[in-house]
Amino acid sequence: MEQHNWHKLGTEELERLFGVDPRTGLDEGEAAGRLERTGANELSDGKKISPLTLLLNQFKDFMVLVLMGATLISGLLGEYLDAVTIVAIILLNGILGFVQEFRAERSLRALKQLSAPTAKVLRAGNQTVVAASKLVPGDIVLLESGDRVPADIRWLECSSLYAEESALTGESLPVSKHADPIPADEVPLGDQKNIGFMGTMITRGTGKAMVVRTGMDTEMGKIADLIQNTEAQETPLQRRLEQLGKILIYVSLALTVVVVLAGILHGQPAAAMFLAGVSLAVAAIPEGLPAIVTIALALGVQRMIKRKAIVRKLPSVETLGCASVICSDKTGTLTQNKMTVTRVWTGGRTMEVTGEGYAPVGQILEKGKPADLKHDQSLRRLLQIGALCSNAEIHETSTEEQAVRGKRRGKAKSAEEVTDAPAQGQWELKGDPTEGALVTLSAKMGLTAQHLASVFTREKEFPFDSERKLMSVIAGHQGGRLICTKGAPDVLLGKCAYMLWEGHVVPCTPTLRQKVLEANEGMASLALRVLGLAYRELRPGETAGSEKEAESQLVFVGLAGMIDPPRKEVRDAIAVCRRAGIKTVMITGDHGTTAEAIAHQLGILQRGGTVLTGSQLTRMDDNELDKHSDNVYVYARVSPEHKLRIVKSLQRAGHVVAMTGDGVNDAPAVKAADIGISMGITGTDVTKEASALVLGDDNFSTIVAAIEEGRSIYENIRKFIRYLLASNVGEILTMFFAMMLGLPLPLVPIQILWVNLVTDGLPAMALGVDQPEKDLMEHKPRGSKENIFARRLGWKIISRGLLIGLCTLAAFWLTLRVAPDNPAQLVKAQSVAFATLVMAQLIHVFDCRSSRSIFHRNPLQNKYLVLAVLSSVVLMLFVMYFPPLQPVFKTVPLGFREWCLVLVAAGIPTFLMGAGSVWGGRKNRRRIQGGSRPVMKSTKISA
Repeated sequence: MEQHNWHKLGTEELERLFGVDPRTGLDEGEAAGRLERTGANELSDGKKISPLTLLLNQFKDFMVLVLMGATLISGLLGEYLDAVTIVAIILLNGILGFVQEFRAERSLRALKQLSAPTAKVLRAGNQTVVAASKLVPGDIVLLESGDRVPADIRWLECSSLYAEESALTGESLPVSKHADPIPADEVPLGDQKNIGFMGTMITRGTGKAMVVRTGMDTEMGKIADLIQNTEAQETPLQRRLEQLGKILIYVSLALTVVVVLAGILHGQPAAAMFLAGVSLAVAAIPEGLPAIVTIALALGVQRMIKRKAIVRKLPSVETLGCASVICSDKTGTLTQNKMTVTRVWTGGRTMEVTGEGYAPVGQILEKGKPADLKHDQSLRRLLQIGALCSNAEIHETSTEEQAVRGKRRGKAKSAEEVTDAPAQGQWELKGDPTEGALVTLSAKMGLTAQHLASVFTREKEFPFDSERKLMSVIAGHQGGRLICTKGAPDVLLGKCAYMLWEGHVVPCTPTLRQKVLEANEGMASLALRVLGLAYRELRPGETAGSEKEAESQLVFVGLAGMIDPPRKEVRDAIAVCRRAGIKTVMITGDHGTTAEAIAHQLGILQRGGTVLTGSQLTRMDDNELDKHSDNVYVYARVSPEHKLRIVKSLQRAGHVVAMTGDGVNDAPAVKAADIGISMGITGTDVTKEASALVLGDDNFSTIVAAIEEGRSIYENIRKFIRYLLASNVGEILTMFFAMMLGLPLPLVPIQILWVNLVTDGLPAMALGVDQPEKDLMEHKPRGSKENIFARRLGWKIISRGLLIGLCTLAAFWLTLRVAPDNPAQLVKAQSVAFATLVMAQLIHVFDCRSSRSIFHRNPLQNKYLVLAVLSSVVLMLFVMYFPPLQPVFKTVPLGFREWCLVLVAAGIPTFLMGAGSVWGGRKNRRRIQGGSRPVMKSTKISA
């Protein structure tokens, strides 16, 4: 079927295009023929990758190939324990990657579960139920409250029909539907009131519709296609480790070849030098690095779980640490997704309402003082009308009820997850959120459903109609009967002949009408959704059998302004993000005015920042969007395609983007973002499966905690990379300089491997759980293209490694020169070099805890590191003083003089560089306090 702007077409044109009579529907034969031509009304799974292919793909990574080479070399050297360890590391990484990718493929399966299993249709004039997958374009479907829309449909008849579309459009409230054509060409999804979308839910009313799109042609199908064709981003950590692996291979192999050739040229046996070179190559490549990274990430994940952040994709943990933009959905993420009356107006008086959500806790305050319903009849009547003219109910639920309701909505929520909620009672709404806000408002002042039922008896209802924009209820009471009406203030005012003013019913003069309209505009300017409330006492014997009869000569009582309130903790969380150099962007399906007001309240919209609507975005090409994206803080009335474009535009600008969301409409953008974040309680299964991080408490501030953890993890990874590489550089340069100077081998192959084993393992892991520095969240995020050796890390590795190598070689030479031709003295000198190298690395590990110097932090703060260093020292002493191991490792016990030499030589690299950092810091402070004062003053003025 050719694609059309279905919202523009009238009923007759639809009948002609599809060749169907809406009164009878298609016959079975025609439906079968169309099904064969169009295919099943199902979402495609896309290209399937077999589990075996997924598993094999994990072993194509460059670092994995390097590790395989190290395995072969270790086996040839007879180091079978090393070979087994490396194989275990390779398998561990492969299995983790396989599990992550296999789980990601479940996104589309979760999306398919949102499709309705069956549909009620007209076939050959008969009403029947068919599998939703058998629907075809032209089918006539019948829907009522509680049904899930089975395909994209064009409404033909609607009776008080409302659909909940927040998962697709981001609209926070159920949307009223109608059957009239919409003449505009470009209409956002949220404004296509005559279209129903696959997967959305009917919340009120009944309707008849014609199927216009099925399967992958539906809006839900477009999202499925976006998910299929959106490639998950490689994390900055993965890119940096791949880069690091290549550098290590090329540099270490080059230096190893030079060492071997230099040794042979200086008369060393070729076989011995080859064995030493291979040992040096194995030691130079930190084969434990992937395992340590995995462990550091896994431990970080455990800490994040305690802070309500659940990680689904391990490498993405550190990505949060370099996030420079957080794109957040509004409804349910920044706001509570619970409509709340915050202001009422009656008789010329404006009152504030406290309390949030559907819990009947709060007060109505006039000039800061609680309202008194006993003496304020106008307010009492307003509350009565709001509660009586409503079908909503609020009630306190148990954890089991919450779990069941969550599953019914397609928002996986177990009883265990609900248990994590606050201890106070959980209040839930059954019905329309707007009506729920009015019912809650009345309950806050003691006018509960039970109380009203004891006073009033509901007799008749005139349902809300999108054309009338009013709803009325007739309620009987002891003194007679009352008509209660609510609706759009301007429309309702036209039905009113009187007004309740200061407790008296007075004629509704033009002056009073103007006061109502001004109050309405004042509330609307605050992005409140405003409802007017009115009533009329029926005369004895009066029937009021129609809306027209009932909704006339009314008494206008007042206005109620409501909003989906922001979460309390979000403003502080956004302020923390701003200090950390992270921009927060709101992306919502709501109208621009509402979104802008919420953004101002939360501190998202900065001075000079702009709001961009979906229709404006549609008219922009990617180049124009890229020019504006840095200055846009709010995107309103957007579609799923828009969200994806926004994320990609920010990525093209060099940002690392975190995208939060809960609805199906968020899933493609969540998957495309550098890190996708979904809501654990209100989020749909589709979004959770597409995300890398799930917020267990749906709390925006949890993102800030996760960012802090991500930054800490990345800094710890840099710490142990600095430690491992500086140590390895020290080992290589010790051998390199010795060969260049024509000296004997300072370390034998088994000692090189033992140093690698003793110093690379436990201390490096202990650095992976090091505490973060205090000012971690006061720095701007690192650049997405930042090299792993940025911020002087490369210099620190080379300088410390150079000093470690020189000091080790110096200790070796000073010991050897006593008797250079004595084989026993050579063994003692090699033992001194062995001990110096180990101790220098173990002292250096404490220097790696700080970006400044070893003196900047308490060395005993990380107890795991202290224990790791002590265990490494014990292992070193064990091979030197345990007689059976001495001939294996070519070591001898050292005396007091040798140990003094070892400790002095081992301490020089760290303490010399630390003293230099301290001296440099003091020099800078003196310069600032002295001759540079004008610069300081100038900087403050410009800032």
